[in-house]
Amino acid sequence: MWQFYLQPICNKTCLLLAICSFFWAAARAQEPPYFVTYSDVMEEPGNLEVSYKGINAAPKNANAFNSATVEFEYGLKAYWTTEVYLSGQSTQNDSTVFTGYRWENRFRPLMTTHFINPVLYVEYENTNKADRSFLEVMDHDSVSDLYLTNAQGRGETERSLELKLILSSNTHGWNISENFITEKALNESEAWEFGYALGVTRPLSLAAGNKQCIFCRENFQAGVEMYGGLGTTNGFGWKQTSQYLAPVIQLNIPKGPSIGFEPAFGLNANSVGVLWRFKVSYEIEQIFGRWRGR
Repeated sequence: MWQFYLQPICNKTCLLLAICSFFWAAARAQEPPYFVTYSDVMEEPGNLEVSYKGINAAPKNANAFNSATVEFEYGLKAYWTTEVYLSGQSTQNDSTVFTGYRWENRFRPLMTTHFINPVLYVEYENTNKADRSFLEVMDHDSVSDLYLTNAQGRGETERSLELKLILSSNTHGWNISENFITEKALNESEAWEFGYALGVTRPLSLAAGNKQCIFCRENFQAGVEMYGGLGTTNGFGWKQTSQYLAPVIQLNIPKGPSIGFEPAFGLNANSVGVLWRFKVSYEIEQIFGRWRGR
């Protein structure tokens, strides 16, 4: 059992770090450590961030699974960040499948900093019902959705448009972010679906120490997220939705990767008991300039 959980994490993490080590110097990822919530932080123009996000879970009355999502986030402009996601999962006693891709774009309408900083988010999704990425929780998503076998889930593909209003504030080292999410299937005459995500985080120390080190307090960020579904236009609200509360911590290694961990605890019977979430990300400065220089 433990080998099923840990081996995919070790293999994918080592692969990502090996790829990143090809590049000599990198900037430390500056985004808050959230797994679901978005802040107003955008990728610097010309920079590429490569991330791996993994989930391990053993849902009640369903097979345990490992989900993996690889993200490529690129700063096109100071006001425009674009990102591609590739997702797959492996289910115990079942199979390993590719579950789809997403193309995300975030736009900052105001270039100056305010007490509340808005960001507009647009995403095209092409995923199947075997998806276990939990990049957001929508509608009346339930643990019962995980009862499908991979063969059943991969046979049903959904193409959808997802929109988010991201609001984010920064004060005295704290980041406070709120996301309102809506999604509409493009190939079906279904209602609009809704969800939300809230996050609060802060570095363990705002002042850097006199000595350079990896495990210094200023290199750690800690906080908490809460996210879940809000029903649809046919039934807006908390009834029969999944809800999660998740403490999160992240280590930002100087000139190296950022490593985050989050146990997301289900708050009701519709939710998975615990989603064990893990991520590693690496930001490469001026990626195309580096290739030209080689």
